[in-house]
Amino acid sequence: MHQQWTRLIRFVAAETRRVHIGQPVDPNLDIGYAAAKGQTIKAYEIVGSALDPSAQVTKQTLTVDSLLAPLSNEEIKIVRCLGLNYSDHAEEAKLAKPAFPILFYKPLASLIGPLATVTIPQVAQPPKDHLPDYEVELVIVIGKAAKDVSEADALDYVLGYTGANDVSFRKHQMAVSQWGFSKGFDNTNPLGPCLVSSKLIPDPQKLRLKMTLNENVVQDGTTAEQIFNVRQTISFLSQGTTLEPGSIILTGTPKGVGFVKKPPVYLKDGDKMTAWLDNGIGSLINEVREERSVPSAKL
Repeated sequence: MHQQWTRLIRFVAAETRRVHIGQPVDPNLDIGYAAAKGQTIKAYEIVGSALDPSAQVTKQTLTVDSLLAPLSNEEIKIVRCLGLNYSDHAEEAKLAKPAFPILFYKPLASLIGPLATVTIPQVAQPPKDHLPDYEVELVIVIGKAAKDVSEADALDYVLGYTGANDVSFRKHQMAVSQWGFSKGFDNTNPLGPCLVSSKLIPDPQKLRLKMTLNENVVQDGTTAEQIFNVRQTISFLSQGTTLEPGSIILTGTPKGVGFVKKPPVYLKDGDKMTAWLDNGIGSLINEVREERSVPSAKL
């Protein structure tokens, strides 16, 4: 892929009150952290869409008023996810490494952006019984149609990489063999904050990723621990299946998840999560709220 931009963000601009995409003026700024702190963020406007290889970075600067996920739900074709894809995570969960990638899907309604609120739905309450959990993950964004690609060519189909927090509800997850329900509730999967061009990440197996819960580091890993690396993942998932531009792939999480700790750590109302990835992807910062029941109207 040979797009002009190197780091892409999507945001509502203070100048126009409309949604734009742009490249941060400061190439070293952690956009998610800056947005959470209320710092001024400037970006060069990008004309075109994130998925358009001919999109141009202009000299027009805009100010970020509110930061959004780097891709809109209309641009995302499908959300594929790998489960149990880190050696250290499999070890801590006392589970055998899978012989093939474990694939599940998420609905688009599960996706939210930086600083948005993660909702614990009533069906997953109380938290102490349902064990809502965090998972920092590297996300692959496919930039051109990929079908039956080889591992050698797999990275040629990557538009870029971003981050995610695959919030999971362990009681529902462990009750059945299919994980889509337990990992697919509305407004539970933060995505972002930056989409970093594959040009800046030539080797996606050398990335650090970290999760902080209420200022305590609970995950601190590296993509080198992936059981199926990015090349293998793209190649495998493309066999007999077209990965369309705008497809995103969550690639699993390293050790440190909450439900295997003793005693278990679980998300609850008021918690603050920060999922951080290096190489310019930055920090996804989201608070947790428990959904409240709405009293029925009296007739």
